[in-house]
Amino acid sequence: MRQGVISRDTRETKIYLKLELDGEGLCAVDTGVGFLNHMLELFAVHARVDLTVRCEGDTDVDFHHSVEDVGICLGQAFRAALGDKRGIARFADRIVPMDDVAALVALDIGGRPYLNFEKKMNGKMGAFDAELIEEFLRAFAFNAGVNLYVDLLHEGNLHHEAEAIFKALAKCVQDAVRVTGDAVPSSKGVL
Repeated sequence: MRQGVISRDTRETKIYLKLELDGEGLCAVDTGVGFLNHMLELFAVHARVDLTVRCEGDTDVDFHHSVEDVGICLGQAFRAALGDKRGIARFADRIVPMDDVAALVALDIGGRPYLNFEKKMNGKMGAFDAELIEEFLRAFAFNAGVNLYVDLLHEGNLHHEAEAIFKALAKCVQDAVRVTGDAVPSSKGVL
């Protein structure tokens, strides 16, 4: 089974995260940030990965450290679970609608980390700052070693925007990690 297990202990957060790429969509998440829990549950279900996350963070300050550090850990676990990336599809893109919005996500698991987040999200969803979605995705992309492109094709309700982005990311992950052969998917022979 392709899995990654990460423990991270800093002055701001204490995190345990386990990711199984060949899962069933099972999720046991407690980050201390309700909205992030919701997004990670969507991610696990729609990517068909099994995800366990426990995070104790300085949420009395705000949610930034917990959100960013969980993104770091998810990226590191993703990279570990993929190993040498032998046989994976590597690339994926999806457009996912959510009521009044539509999100486009494209992903390359090529070892070249980058995030292009086209539209800035501002405002709050309950106590959660919408701009933290971009922070989470940047932490994930740079620690996973993926090139990630995110665009909102149609903007609307912030909650729906976040859901569409996480669902589109999930479907891209599901597609890109799919094993399609036994070669490393690169003209260089390594990723």
